[in-house]
Amino acid sequence: MTERISSRTMHIGELAERTGLSLRTIRHYDEVGLLPATGRTEGGFRVYAENDVERLTLIKQMKPLGFSLEEMAEILELLSALESGGVDGAGQEKLAEFMGRAKDQRAKIARNLSQADEFIERMAKNS
Repeated sequence: MTERISSRTMHIGELAERTGLSLRTIRHYDEVGLLPATGRTEGGFRVYAENDVERLTLIKQMKPLGFSLEEMAEILELLSALESGGVDGAGQEKLAEFMGRAKDQRAKIARNLSQADEFIERMAKNS
């Protein structure tokens, strides 16, 4: 069924340009249910709204932290519930667990960057 979209929307190309992700990646996220299109034009083209840009930005931020697609979907659901005030104790615990994992992974990335910086500095001294 095709929806009529009246508010400010964009096609997948604009969404890709604004987020720096490929069309293929966005289509994949749509196919797995992580970022379903807001609607479709009468011609069947996907259309997205501003909140989809925000959602995709969150997905993009989670990716380097090593979360699976299923975990990303769960995190997005929990964050959405949190914004609407509907997270129970179990949801809060799950968010805290995800936060801990994100912080641990970020620390690992920071260590790797530091090592890369040291290597680059060493190379610069020897050239």
